[in-house]
Amino acid sequence: MFYEEYNLYEAGDEGYHECRIPALLTTANGTILAFNEARKDTGRDTDQIDLFLRRSFDGGKSFEKVQVVATLDGWVTGNPAPVQDGETGVIWLLLTRNRKDGNETEIVARRAPHSRSVWMTSSSDDGATWSEPEEITASVKRPEWTWYATGPGHGIQLRSGRLVVACDHMVYRDGDRQTDPYHSHIIYSDDHGASWHLGAISDEGSNECTAVETADGWLYLNARNKTPSPSNFRRISWSRDGGESLSPHVRDAGLPEPICEGSVCRYTLEEDGPPGRGRNRVLFSNPGNEQTGERHSMTVRLSYDECRTWPVSKVIHQGPSSYSDLCIAPDGAICCLYEKGREQSVSVYSGDIGFARFDIEWLTDGEDSLGS
Repeated sequence: MFYEEYNLYEAGDEGYHECRIPALLTTANGTILAFNEARKDTGRDTDQIDLFLRRSFDGGKSFEKVQVVATLDGWVTGNPAPVQDGETGVIWLLLTRNRKDGNETEIVARRAPHSRSVWMTSSSDDGATWSEPEEITASVKRPEWTWYATGPGHGIQLRSGRLVVACDHMVYRDGDRQTDPYHSHIIYSDDHGASWHLGAISDEGSNECTAVETADGWLYLNARNKTPSPSNFRRISWSRDGGESLSPHVRDAGLPEPICEGSVCRYTLEEDGPPGRGRNRVLFSNPGNEQTGERHSMTVRLSYDECRTWPVSKVIHQGPSSYSDLCIAPDGAICCLYEKGREQSVSVYSGDIGFARFDIEWLTDGEDSLGS
């Protein structure tokens, strides 16, 4: 069994104040793509923000130097949500933009035209180069929505071929980010990424979300709980039609959270075999505590019953930590890219970006193995 970790980004790298908002994707060729928001001057949400990418060709043991995938002077370019089409090989990166013009609450209250727009870029060469971003706001955002986030974190391709990205938004009511309602929602493409459409919208109180397809073909949506309470748990819902409708969401008492983003990722499918690998396994990561605002104890959990229970749990970082994303390396290693706290950062739970790489034996203390 093994566990390896190092910082993929540190505060001040490349002349940027800090990086936040990680996203991971393992391509069909086995390349690991690690995206982050690069926050130039202040590290805040209204900073000049560009999208960084580093690529790994050895399963996450090392990464190439930084690429700037998308940037626009004076703008926030963020919320990376990558997904690959298995038939064409094209990697789609969905993202959002808004002007770097001050307080977000004021922007929402004005319902300004630059509050948030939705864009996509693509790569046909395993992330080496990217197309000029193209706006898709009109197809995936309703006029009464203000705040909007793609992902953040990886999207998925269903066995039907549909590309799915889990998103969230806020509906204008009185222009206050503290009281206007938040919802999760799905956007999807059935034409290999050429066009995107708005799918199901989850109940009020859901927020940043992540999705996986279950062994029996359902879509499982796991969302940040935007409604504070003494004890906080993730909100989950299910879709039988690929994200065009969703069941009412419920709280999962097996997934505590401090109100923060999380990531869900398919590890293995029983039908794929061979012995050892041939078991249904799904992974989940987030700061694994339930006290509002107490973002620490980055935790990875494992489910054997398609996200209904999470009997395996292990903390990979005890200290302050926040957003994360998961992917699986070609050799079966589990990879987690996550925000780590640093003193004198904008937030106590951010500053550096850690990359952890470990096997199923380490996660389960030797109780589970992929076999030989």
